[in-house]
Amino acid sequence: MTSRIPASPGLRDLGVANWVFCKLAARRQHVPQAHLFTTLGQHRRLLWSWLPFGGVLMRGGKLPTRDTELVILRVAHLRDSRYEMQHHTRMAAAIGLDDATQARIFEGPAADGLTDRQRALLTGIDELVDTRTLSDATWAQLSQHLDRTRLIEFVMLTSQYDALAATLSALRVPLDYPG
Repeated sequence: MTSRIPASPGLRDLGVANWVFCKLAARRQHVPQAHLFTTLGQHRRLLWSWLPFGGVLMRGGKLPTRDTELVILRVAHLRDSRYEMQHHTRMAAAIGLDDATQARIFEGPAADGLTDRQRALLTGIDELVDTRTLSDATWAQLSQHLDRTRLIEFVMLTSQYDALAATLSALRVPLDYPG
């Protein structure tokens, strides 16, 4: 599938700041190009508006990193986002979500071996992605594990990665890791 936005833009397409940022991001990720950033970077203001928002949700929020990666992996699985899966299976492993735990996340809330918290999160993710809202029963289940701030963040994180999966798919952003 061919990218709908040039996947290898030059300095003129990105501007100096975005070009430098994209080069540094690729180096940090150990890839030739960070295609998400080179794609979004072609809308110069949008990239710099989205980065802090995404950064707070991914690593700067109130949810534990393990919960954040669980959310991202489940959304990536539900949306069949290979781009997100490539990055976040690696990131999740680095913070201790081993292959068996990731397999349970992909299996969903009915998987054996999940904690009550993981089951509640997965139920919420599935419902949000499917219906764009949460039932009172699911909200009550989530509220047993998350305080008000974390509930808000959970909804925003799930929705952000669902939107990101749609963006990656619609723009046909190429994978960063071959294969």
